[in-house]
Amino acid sequence: MSNPQQSSANPGGKSGLPWKPLLVKAGIAAAGAAVCGAVVLGLALALAWPSLPDLHAMTDYRPRVPLRIYTADKVLIGEYGEEHRNVLRFDEIPPVMRQAVLAAEDDRFYSHGGVDWMGVARAVLTNIVKGSKSQGGSTITMQVARNFYLSSEKTYSRKFYELLLTFKIESELTKDQILELYMNQIYLGHRAYGFAAASRTYLGKPLSEVTPAEAAMLAGIPKAPSRFNPITNYPRAEIRQHYVLGRMKTLGYLTPEQTDEALQQRITIRGADGSSTRGFAVHGDYPAELARQLMYGVFQENTYSSGIDVYTTIDSKAQEAAYRAVRDGIIDYTRRAVYPGPEDQVELPDGVEQDPQALDEILDGVQEKSPDSEDLLAAVVLAASPTEVTVARSGRDIITISDKKALAVVARALNPKASDTQRIRRGSVVYIHKNGDNWEIINMPALQAALVSMVPQDGAIRAMIGGFDFNRGHFNRVTQAWRQPGSNIKPFVYAAALERGLTPATQISDQPFMLTAEQTGSKAWQPKNDGNKYEPMLTLRQGLMRSKNMVSIRILQAISPQYAQDYLTRFGFDKSRWPAVLPLALGAGGATPLQVVNGYSVFANGGYRVTPYLIDHVTDRSGNVLMKTQPVVAGDAQARAIDPRTAWVMDDILRDVTVNGTAARAHQVLKRNDIGGKTGTTNDAVDVWFSGFTQTLATTVWMGFDQPKSLGTNEFGSGLALSTWLDYMQPVLKDVPQAKPAPRPDGLLVDNGEYYFSEFPPGQAVASLDLSSGDALTDFLNNNRSTDGVDTSVKPLPPGGAAAPEGSPIQPPLMPIPVPRADAAPVPQAQAMPAAGGVQTPAVPAAAAPADSAGVSASAVTAPGAVTARPL
Repeated sequence: MSNPQQSSANPGGKSGLPWKPLLVKAGIAAAGAAVCGAVVLGLALALAWPSLPDLHAMTDYRPRVPLRIYTADKVLIGEYGEEHRNVLRFDEIPPVMRQAVLAAEDDRFYSHGGVDWMGVARAVLTNIVKGSKSQGGSTITMQVARNFYLSSEKTYSRKFYELLLTFKIESELTKDQILELYMNQIYLGHRAYGFAAASRTYLGKPLSEVTPAEAAMLAGIPKAPSRFNPITNYPRAEIRQHYVLGRMKTLGYLTPEQTDEALQQRITIRGADGSSTRGFAVHGDYPAELARQLMYGVFQENTYSSGIDVYTTIDSKAQEAAYRAVRDGIIDYTRRAVYPGPEDQVELPDGVEQDPQALDEILDGVQEKSPDSEDLLAAVVLAASPTEVTVARSGRDIITISDKKALAVVARALNPKASDTQRIRRGSVVYIHKNGDNWEIINMPALQAALVSMVPQDGAIRAMIGGFDFNRGHFNRVTQAWRQPGSNIKPFVYAAALERGLTPATQISDQPFMLTAEQTGSKAWQPKNDGNKYEPMLTLRQGLMRSKNMVSIRILQAISPQYAQDYLTRFGFDKSRWPAVLPLALGAGGATPLQVVNGYSVFANGGYRVTPYLIDHVTDRSGNVLMKTQPVVAGDAQARAIDPRTAWVMDDILRDVTVNGTAARAHQVLKRNDIGGKTGTTNDAVDVWFSGFTQTLATTVWMGFDQPKSLGTNEFGSGLALSTWLDYMQPVLKDVPQAKPAPRPDGLLVDNGEYYFSEFPPGQAVASLDLSSGDALTDFLNNNRSTDGVDTSVKPLPPGGAAAPEGSPIQPPLMPIPVPRADAAPVPQAQAMPAAGGVQTPAVPAAAAPADSAGVSASAVTAPGAVTARPL
């Protein structure tokens, strides 16, 4: 008889549960998957483990001494090498420092096997609860593996190798060895690797002398070296320090009394070896990088490990004055320009300013995307109105900006009706700047600049600033930016004219000038004077003093563009970048600021072309001289570039420019009579220049945008560039006695207060290039005459700017004076850049750039007769 209960529970009379077969199948599948996973993992381990790097670099740890760059007065401006550190043995690291690191980074270090699974679980849970990645699970061993052998890319394969290498390190090294490696290797910001170097950089003391408070400050840096170090953000570093001290107290490393004492200690942040809060006492990034490139071209990889010391020609005071002048000039322009709007916009939860930790996490992200630039500090707007703006630098650093003058700069952006891209409102990321006693909002400048200053007598570079902020791009505009010099090129054209028979007294028409499309072969050309102001006649001297375009064009027409093109090479300009056409007279060509200042040095030193050089000598760490520069010096007959009389007369005219001409402000400010110079402004003020010199120093300033565009209708070389030049030259020339005029060279005649070459005396030199009341172009081409009645009429150029045929009337009366080295090769140039003067980043990697790629001749290091490099 059947059991009714059994029948109802097992329909069809079958025993067992219906889902039991499913469980069996699932179990079999899971076991199969586990076996497959184990096989795959085993294969991965079998393939990956042998490929793991050998730990020789860890067990036989030998630090390498970096390349160091100094100024001429022995101030450190650069240090390059993979290991900028002071390596200590484990027993040399003070216990309080080891305890602080363990408390901050890995308190279970001595108990786990390389991976702290409990810590990983805790971090995952915390991140899930907070909904963000606020904690990580990396142990000290994992960080050692990553720092020594692996990249920081976030991929599964990299993480897998990190785990394997972690286990290998744990199996072959002791815990003390691993901790020693970590504390000597970890990057701690501001070029400091290891805690001994960090103590020197931030505290100015050896690691053996740190207090618990200082140890906790240093131990808090590894979490985010760029943001948690006390130089970049002291309030943030202090918050992290308090956290570490709390952990040390919890772990029993410090007593409550010791913890309270540490919390109350005031820490003084200092730099090492006289360095400032940026790591070096002088802002010499651009010359230091150029010196690095030159050294790499000689020593290759040994450059960074052999203890090479490079002593440059840079003067530390001049370099710092140049940095400040350029930076102030760019910020001043940026302050005057239209404010473009905030850098970024972030979401700020309501009331987040009441939670300093939450606000700091937001600000950390802001700092990553919009980092500070020296005294330009990134901040987030908490509240904004036309009369007041409140910004946060950190959860505890809140700044209110209410100065009316400062707010006027961004008044349009504070208008509620401003566009979304321009309006400053809650959550806007802005830059703030301390201007005197008040804070102001200012955008990160887009304007760039270059300043280079050199000794005319031998080419030694005294100061070099290649841009606004080296940390935002290493492109050196002094040596690599090819720009149109504008009127800065005119003195060289006028110098050529003096050697073709014109004199400072030659009368030249300043009336409008035009070439038709038929005459140019393309389109009509009708240049203009500044302000469309024209005069009947001006002397050559007056034309240069007042930078008259019409005068310059007629001078070039008279001497021929071909002759001027060749003549420019005597000063070091690249012939291929200066087409032999009339716009050359207005600066339509390409030159770097280094080329321009080198050209002006020829006028300053009596007519000699010297080679700019940056490196004076190179030694090993024991002081043995490896290389020594022997520069070409003015006075060497082989360096003669132009007639000494031409140099003397041009120096005289250019002094007039700074007293009564377009650069008269130079004399008004400096109160000196030994300065010559020339302004330069291209069409639409795309580039502005000023080049000025004394007998002991020549300096060129260029300012413009990397992507060429107008600076504005009110910007000129006589304003922006000259102001920056003066801000530099004032402190540099402060204690320099005024130089006496150089003796007048032989063969220079004086008549009625003006100067004439003996072969072109009064009555034979070209007296005028004038116009009648007829057609301007026809009169200019056909009615030029000298005082002796010789026909000097200038024939029109053939279409396309071809050279005038031999035997044309321009040749006999305007023959050039032969001078040595007229066909000298130009100074080695930087890489090819657009002829229009645009700036282009070099194609070669900076680390492998050859010496000549920077625009400074390699002979600056290996000049004839110099000590050659010996093996290191």
